[in-house]
Amino acid sequence: MSDKLVFDLAQEVEGSPNVFVRKDWVNILDNNNQNYNNNQSIIDTSQLSNSNKYMSYREAYLQIPMLITVAEGTGLTLTNVTGAALTGAGFLPATAASSLDYGVGLKNWFGQIIHSFTLDYNGTTIVQQTPYINMWNSFKLMTSLSYNDLTTQGPTIGFYPDSSLSWSWNPNGTNSLNGNGVTNNTNILLGIDVTGQFNNFESNRGNDGYLLRQTHINFDVDGQLGAASTYGTLLQGGNSSLQSVWKSYVSRKINSSVLSTASDIVGNRGVLQYSVLATVYLKHVHSFFNMCPLLKGVFMKMTMNLNNSTSTIQVNASSAGAAALAPAFITCTNVTNSLGGVNPLMISSADANQGNAVIFPVGTTTAAGSASKTIKYNVSVGSVCLDTNMTSENSNIGLGTLSKSIYLYVPAYTFNPVFEQAYLSNPIKSIKYTDVYQYQVINVQPNQPQTSLLTNGIANVKSVLVLPFYNASGTNSGFVSGIPVFQSPFDPAGTGPTSPMCWLTNFNIQVSGQNAIYNMERYNFEQFNNQLYGCNAVNGGLTDGITSGLINRQDFDMEYSYYYVNIERMLPVEQSVPKSIQLLCQNLSSRNLDLYCFIEYGNEVSIDILTGSRV
Repeated sequence: MSDKLVFDLAQEVEGSPNVFVRKDWVNILDNNNQNYNNNQSIIDTSQLSNSNKYMSYREAYLQIPMLITVAEGTGLTLTNVTGAALTGAGFLPATAASSLDYGVGLKNWFGQIIHSFTLDYNGTTIVQQTPYINMWNSFKLMTSLSYNDLTTQGPTIGFYPDSSLSWSWNPNGTNSLNGNGVTNNTNILLGIDVTGQFNNFESNRGNDGYLLRQTHINFDVDGQLGAASTYGTLLQGGNSSLQSVWKSYVSRKINSSVLSTASDIVGNRGVLQYSVLATVYLKHVHSFFNMCPLLKGVFMKMTMNLNNSTSTIQVNASSAGAAALAPAFITCTNVTNSLGGVNPLMISSADANQGNAVIFPVGTTTAAGSASKTIKYNVSVGSVCLDTNMTSENSNIGLGTLSKSIYLYVPAYTFNPVFEQAYLSNPIKSIKYTDVYQYQVINVQPNQPQTSLLTNGIANVKSVLVLPFYNASGTNSGFVSGIPVFQSPFDPAGTGPTSPMCWLTNFNIQVSGQNAIYNMERYNFEQFNNQLYGCNAVNGGLTDGITSGLINRQDFDMEYSYYYVNIERMLPVEQSVPKSIQLLCQNLSSRNLDLYCFIEYGNEVSIDILTGSRV
């Protein structure tokens, strides 16, 4: 093989004619005029349709500004057994010793901010609105990207998978510094003891994916580089340089004033804010863009519903005597997301050496005492914190310092006339893409056979994906009752991971009453080896050394329980016939499960690439 390659390279002639004579990146603003209070962004391409150039939407991407705000709220309580005073400061993000630069981050992939997506092409809807589309897209990325992609694309798109071994379980009401429910928010990697204990893998010992994603957004000009140097000393103007180049960074740090009930007023409360500029490729949002040829004169309208979210955290601390108060446990008491979608924010553990180890309250008592405080975490698209309750409770909350609007960047090509003539020789192009239908099977009981009709009829079905999550009741999830686990700020569920160890047996998908899997799947290795492995991967995972995908068997067993079945194998005459889809399974988890089911089906549009009109 190598000898032939050497021979072929020796015969190569340098130089080839340029297909294009020019490539220009053009950008347009969305139509929202910097206002995202309605949790929606609309972009139309009317400006691009009149440019007389060929647009490559396959390469296009969105630049989405996000403002992450961590702020003290109301609810400071002090209780001292002997009536002694409590002194000292509380929330101190602007002080190095109590920095919270690693106290908050984003879940895997910036695209989690998009709850659903709709596309109109020349006035006709060709991509239907599907809620929780980010869950499907996370599955596609996890099964198609390679580890090299994590290196080259990860920091750009905010992508690095969560460890499947570092999670822990803390039922609601349990005092834990990690939070309540399933938690995978430890971000400092600690040594693993292997003596004197049963195996618990890496539980509580550091989620390296979360830590790396934090470094994508938490650049701080005050970061110490040596005895007397910081990042800021290497920049002209410090933060103003970051604003000029639109780099994600810690943009606002204000310490709270002296800790006491008397000083707990709006202007005295501490604030930490990140200004983030997120890149989201259109091809990762929907498969239509990945199949687009070069188009001219196309008018498209994109509508995105956004997962703006707020998490309310209560921090409790106590001291047995005259000593400093430090966090004893943290609890999420509420999550607000108007769309009911995934919470994109992740909040770090407050355990020793973790990102929130110095989270408020801290202070000193002269005798036994305790304190509790509410801190709110918000992520908003744009440059404004959209939670009006937070801004009314804390006047120190500021504005984002990067972009104020969502931008769409698209490359515009000018053809070499010779190649343009060849390209236009067949001007009618068919775009074959897939869309997704979503259905939920709620509260599946442990150890009970389950049969659920997912749809009465969909034509050209390609695949079915089932994502299991703990049911939203507090008893089952360990989280706040009634709030789904994918809204927990401690749990990465819904952004790649499922709930842990959600195993199904006697699993099958029936298409018009016929089993898609010859024998009922009883074992985990059958699902992973026969169905999941190689899906969406290069060469289907068949060629050693040339493949992709980020899920291994241990991931599947522990926290990436993807139940996937390819059902597109059929005769061409059958593709246009609508078919019913039925799910059969048995829940082996001790928890009641909610099954989020995604049915992928084929679609097609024909387009005149010269005029952009739909044929």
